[in-house]
Amino acid sequence: MLIRFLLFACAILSWPFALALTADDARSIAIGETDARIEALNKALVQADDRTAAFLQALSEDAVKAAGDKLFIVRDGKGFDLLTGAAAEVPEGAEDVINNNRMRGELDAALASLRLFSKDEKLRREGIKVLQGESDESRLPLIEKAYAAEQNPQLKEQLGLIRAAVLLGSSDKAKRLLAANLLAQSGQASTKTLLLERLKLETDPEVKAALASTLRSVEAALAWGDRLGAIFSGISLGSILLLVALGLAITYGLMGVINMAHGELMMIGAYATYVVQGVFQKYLPNAFDWYLLAAVPVAFAASALMGAALERGVIRFLYGRPLETLLATWGISLMLMQLVRSIFGAQNVGVENPYWMSGGVQVLGNLSIPFNRLVIIAFAIVVLLAVAALISKTRLGLFVRGVTQNRPIAACMGVNTARIDTYAFALGSGIAGLAGCALSQVGNVGPDLGQGYIVDSFMVVVLGGVGQLAGTVYAAMGLGILNKFLEGWTGAVLAKIAVLVLIIIFIQKRPQGIFAMKGRSAEV
Repeated sequence: MLIRFLLFACAILSWPFALALTADDARSIAIGETDARIEALNKALVQADDRTAAFLQALSEDAVKAAGDKLFIVRDGKGFDLLTGAAAEVPEGAEDVINNNRMRGELDAALASLRLFSKDEKLRREGIKVLQGESDESRLPLIEKAYAAEQNPQLKEQLGLIRAAVLLGSSDKAKRLLAANLLAQSGQASTKTLLLERLKLETDPEVKAALASTLRSVEAALAWGDRLGAIFSGISLGSILLLVALGLAITYGLMGVINMAHGELMMIGAYATYVVQGVFQKYLPNAFDWYLLAAVPVAFAASALMGAALERGVIRFLYGRPLETLLATWGISLMLMQLVRSIFGAQNVGVENPYWMSGGVQVLGNLSIPFNRLVIIAFAIVVLLAVAALISKTRLGLFVRGVTQNRPIAACMGVNTARIDTYAFALGSGIAGLAGCALSQVGNVGPDLGQGYIVDSFMVVVLGGVGQLAGTVYAAMGLGILNKFLEGWTGAVLAKIAVLVLIIIFIQKRPQGIFAMKGRSAEV
């Protein structure tokens, strides 16, 4: 709305010096049959000025009224004369100018065409986005003019594809052949649709053959985009599974505790992120874009403290009794979900991305990589390296491995095994909180957040090999990529079933997982 207001204001200021749009032109665009209005619109675009842009913007927003031969633009209850730009009293009998859907589409395309000449690169990019798939030959002079003036190589390439798409509808055979050759470099899904539609209408054999060849090239480019997109989506899903499963690799893999409340510990981390966001919005609005950096340690601490309380209050009495542990932690998971519902409500809550995680990078025509997914992949790598270093290089890691290998001997050496159990369980729970913090950036946060990942995370740990961080990495990435490829062929539900069947077959053949534990070793 701000951009529209500035556009209108600039147009008003320039009206005394702009002569391209006349009263007759404006009436022809605003009043009459749709075909005649569109024809007048296309003629006006050839010599469009700021006044033309402001008038078309007002038309698209239903802000134009007609009284006899006079047209008025109405903004915030105030009328402006179309010719002078001066404030004017709108007659009581003035009628709204009505635009049907076809006319609205033409107005949007016309405004997008005018944005191509803006000094603001963002506006030019928006205009190009609207015009993608355009096939109206009447806009070709304007597009070619913008193509010649554009300095940004990326935008110039996109304008070239739009120009080729428009040429495709030309009555000149040579222009259609030229368009077919130019569009062969496109990887846009809209180009494929345009080519399919044109093939149905084309009668010239030579042009038809060229279009078919171009279609094959575009389909090949789109297929590569789909494959690379599936790989990236699989890696992204794998990084999330890795974050979720890393905590289980400690609590279940190293400690042998079947913690059915692991998903709820992840949920606590997500809600901790939501609370930190609220604090920054209320007390530190100027630093809001950095709230996530503060949310990471808070999410870890919240879940770690809950995990420590869970271990000291319940699980320490159930070591060596897996069935009772499973039932107890399942009951605790239900209690935690109800607690969250009581505090935050049963509805999902929204967690916003900071500005540096918003948007993405366009790699191919049909492949865009979001920044938030890239950040989560990098975050998962950092967490993995930190956990591996902690388990293998620190005194706490040495004690955890010692207690895991032989608890009586570790106790005889002076290790406080009960304290190490609490530290290890709190560590695994804290990592679950980090997973919840990451998940809050790619989806909704709700009381049932953990339920969607608990089964998958157990499958990752079992498939990778109990107690093996390297196996957890391979299993998470493998399951993520396999899931995404199968989803493309069979759909989400059948893909889940197929993955489960494959895991069952694999475990039947190799019960110890990808990496087997050798003797009592807990090294990673």
